[in-house]
Amino acid sequence: MAPSRQNKAPPYAKDEKILCFHGDLMYEAKITEVSVKPGQKPEDAQYRVHYTGWKASWDDWVSQDRIRKYTEENKQLATQLAAQARARTQGAKGGKKGARANGSEMSSARGSEERIAGSSSFGGRGPRRGRDYELENEDVFHSRPSIKFPIPDILKGRLVDDWENVTKNNQLVPLPHPQPVTKILEDYAAKEASKHPAGSSHVDILEETLAGLKEYFNRSLGRILLYRFERLQYAQVFRAWQSEDPEFHGKTASDTYGAEHLMRLLVTMPELVAQTNMDQQSVNRLREELAKLCAWLARHESDYFVNVWESPTQDYIQRAKD
Repeated sequence: MAPSRQNKAPPYAKDEKILCFHGDLMYEAKITEVSVKPGQKPEDAQYRVHYTGWKASWDDWVSQDRIRKYTEENKQLATQLAAQARARTQGAKGGKKGARANGSEMSSARGSEERIAGSSSFGGRGPRRGRDYELENEDVFHSRPSIKFPIPDILKGRLVDDWENVTKNNQLVPLPHPQPVTKILEDYAAKEASKHPAGSSHVDILEETLAGLKEYFNRSLGRILLYRFERLQYAQVFRAWQSEDPEFHGKTASDTYGAEHLMRLLVTMPELVAQTNMDQQSVNRLREELAKLCAWLARHESDYFVNVWESPTQDYIQRAKD
């Protein structure tokens, strides 16, 4: 007779050496704890991991989809991901408007309930030298330019409501959003551009920043900005973008999602920028523009955030949790 589900062991074990996704890159790590709640499937176990070469303050609880076996094949994959990240940084340096983050929209959406991070987006000085596959020293990480800007309290409150509605109340933002990210950025650009002469450096910087932010939102939504409960909805929307449905056909993430998901991106920017090789001048410029955007959005939050959330069917709830 086949063993019962309860007797099956989780796919990864304590003290096992692994590779673990952190954003778009994989790092060498070790599993220090395994947690399986009563009645939980073994594959839904949570793993506490310690990243090799990093302080214990960076230890993280992750799910199975963040972990890969420590094999030669996966080490080669880690090398390829690191090379792609460097190529994106170098390519962004030469671009005119905005910057691009590589990767498929339908790639692994690890969820913002897990540790959020991503690869470079807004340009930089070029790739670091060294071996293709190596862990970055923590001191080097902290020496990179950081970007910190104030998030108004009213937007922090919206973020808390967002988290509770999705993770606690099993609710979803109705899509397509009545005020999508594209509309938000267009409204903000029109307001800010009116303060400066057309063609001025201020307007050029504004356009470049917003173009990069929009592009990064489109590329990163399905990868790092979704809670687990939203992934099924995203899969449905992604298929609709490829369909003939006039409400979705040909649209992108920024045409479909709104302020709730834009805020998730904005609050992760300090960590995202810390993983780039941006020069200090670019960091300062980006910080200023994002601070002004947040202040403006806070003044108009009632116009852009939804107040009525969608309650999905029981079938959706069950499928989303399986």
